[in-house]
Amino acid sequence: MANLGNQKTRRRNDLVDALTKYLEGYIAKHQVNINHLLDNSIALAEHPDIIDTLDKELDILASYEDKLGALNKYFVGDKTTTKELIKG
Repeated sequence: MANLGNQKTRRRNDLVDALTKYLEGYIAKHQVNINHLLDNSIALAEHPDIIDTLDKELDILASYEDKLGALNKYFVGDKTTTKELIKG
């Protein structure tokens, strides 16, 4: 029975690790996009409303950062299940 618990823990850790990397990858992607827009005058010419474009990129980046923060707050290093969180 202990082996089953170890398998569940390992699977959970693998999923949390994969999700963390996924979110970090998208954060890095949008950081590069923003830096490129800020540093590249040619990119500015391709976007007539650069402020709107930057704002959209920041919204996307912030969304991924929020998700990563929630993942770390509620699921990293904690065995609490989603069902237990909902029950309060």
